Amino acid sequence: MGQFLLDNIQSVYLLVFAVYLGFELISKVPSVLHTPLMSGANAISGVVLVGSILFIRSTDPGDYFSLAVASVALIVAMINVVGGFAVTNRMLAMFKKKETKK
Repeated sequence: MGQFLLDNIQSVYLLVFAVYLGFELISKVPSVLHTPLMSGANAISGVVLVGSILFIRSTDPGDYFSLAVASVALIVAMINVVGGFAVTNRMLAMFKKKETKK
């Protein structure tokens, strides 16, 4: 297990850094701004999605740890993109004029 971690130390550092940075950024956002910023976060999630696809393509097929990390990044980024669009759609629906019944 020790050699396995040494072989993939860059992926481990990147994962730990991304989790820490994401937690710090999200925890500093006031709740009033969270919904409008969620739609802007879709761009960041899109970058993570593309990065995870590129990482999967460039990884050696026998390196299961890197493939697992990239697959988790792909799944979580996709959930974040879909959720961000759902929240943005609900937010924009609040600004539409309601039809009056005749």
